[in-house]
Amino acid sequence: MDRLLLWVAQGFGSGRAPFAPGTFGSVVGFGWFALLLAAGNVWIYVAGTLAGIAASVWCCGKAEKILQQTDPGSVVLDEICAIPVCFAAAVGLQLYHTGQMPLLAEFFSARTWPLAVAGFLAFRFFDVLKPWPVRQSQALPGGWGVTVDDVLAGIYVSACWLTAYCGHALWARS
Repeated sequence: MDRLLLWVAQGFGSGRAPFAPGTFGSVVGFGWFALLLAAGNVWIYVAGTLAGIAASVWCCGKAEKILQQTDPGSVVLDEICAIPVCFAAAVGLQLYHTGQMPLLAEFFSARTWPLAVAGFLAFRFFDVLKPWPVRQSQALPGGWGVTVDDVLAGIYVSACWLTAYCGHALWARS
């Protein structure tokens, strides 16, 4: 059971990458994001995102105990669960404007992949830089400290999407 739990906490093996395991875990997070988006239902997206966060808190806390380390670098389920948070504002804006969930192609097409890459890079930036309160949240106990910092970094990315959208809307009106 411990081996299975570690395999999940280590991002289905991606956290065992010889360098930048968090980056590899974030790439796996795009698979999770795509799966939630492919469902085409906002409630599945929200429930899946929240369930991923809850699973990360539990699983990463257990992995810390098994590995006897605080926030081990190989544990990347927290990055995986945070990727849908990064794009929550973009998904919400699409819902607001069209009343429908965005399609996969709106993030993963030849024309739109730079937006997905921008979100990915912004997440890695905030996850590494750890602006307030991201760094401070790591002091939370167990899996909370492992997961919340990545969720907060994801919220920063969503705030960037909203800022860019509002800035574009203001520029377009002038």
